[in-house]
Amino acid sequence: MINFNYEIDFNLEEEEVVSKWIIDAISNEGFKLEEINYVFCDDEYLHKLNVEFLDHDTLTDVISFDYSVGKIVQGDIFISVERVIDNAKDFEVEFDSELKRVMVHGVLHYCGYKDKTESDASLMREKEEYYLNLIK
Repeated sequence: MINFNYEIDFNLEEEEVVSKWIIDAISNEGFKLEEINYVFCDDEYLHKLNVEFLDHDTLTDVISFDYSVGKIVQGDIFISVERVIDNAKDFEVEFDSELKRVMVHGVLHYCGYKDKTESDASLMREKEEYYLNLIK
């Protein structure tokens, strides 16, 4: 099950389409979905989580808390809509595309992908692009 929660005045378009896309991505990676909670929020909300739980005093676009066990995916993915808007402008991409990128980014972490090294980040970006092309 995928749940969408809104801490700000924002609503994801086509929740059912996006849910199916995320579920298909998880399945394609050889995992099974238990539950993911997406929480759409603002910079202030996400910054507080970043400081409190990760000891990072910076703004970020997405934080994922992974509660997966083995191949069963479950977790909470917090997304700052403000950061996504700014990043879309910076990267010169559509907001919808950047939003879906961070949505699948969190899921890919649950599937074992990392992004701390250059090679890991490159593979993560390839996977993001692959899945983005499936929903466009």
